[in-house]
Amino acid sequence: MRTLARTALVLLAIATIAPTVSAQDGDAQLYRTVFLRAAPGELQTVLDLIEERWPTWQAANEIGPFRMRHSQGDHWDLMLLFHVGDDFSAHFDDATAARNNAAWESAGETDEEFEGRLLPHVAWREELWVWGASADEVADRFADAGYFHVEVFLAVAGRRAELLEQRAMENVYLDEIGREPNLIFSRAAGAAWDSYTIGFYRDIKHFAESADIPADVEDRAAVAAGFESTSTIGTYLRSLITRHHDTLATAIR
Repeated sequence: MRTLARTALVLLAIATIAPTVSAQDGDAQLYRTVFLRAAPGELQTVLDLIEERWPTWQAANEIGPFRMRHSQGDHWDLMLLFHVGDDFSAHFDDATAARNNAAWESAGETDEEFEGRLLPHVAWREELWVWGASADEVADRFADAGYFHVEVFLAVAGRRAELLEQRAMENVYLDEIGREPNLIFSRAAGAAWDSYTIGFYRDIKHFAESADIPADVEDRAAVAAGFESTSTIGTYLRSLITRHHDTLATAIR
């Protein structure tokens, strides 16, 4: 009975702290994710062009967009996150078109024309549309963060839902050890990736603070989250994925 009770509590905590997100979730929001890698020697040019375009994108979006720069781990240089709305229709509705047109008219350049200037300096790009948390929550998390931990996943066939559950379980673990949970994003369309998570931190010191948590505290937290122990969190995750990109990144102010 204690095991059943504990399982029920874990499931309740998962639902409260970090619900898995999909098209079926009534409060899920749609986002467009863009990963960019600059051509050799062109990173500063790409950064300058994105900085130049940023006010136009801000004018065209009610909330956001959001951005970060790769620090170490993965091969992309920039990650851009654009809030779309409740569903794909929001990307094409009259209100979105009006905001885009007003922003482009003010800038004197459409997004397509801007891409014509940007892409000669870009070696690789990838776009992924994802379901995620509310735009207000995403904005709040980005506003307070200067450092990020991004993990991008391709799940084993037939285990995509289980992967999302594992990410939610890990958020319970983080909450148990006094850390902020990650935001979980799940694929809607675009690139092959099934999901990704973003951890938000003030700086690299804040990210590294988990190294000071006693092992017995971590183990109790892992069990409370539904894992066998702290050491099995990673091995369980690895059993659910075929590919995995792991990146540390910094905010661009």
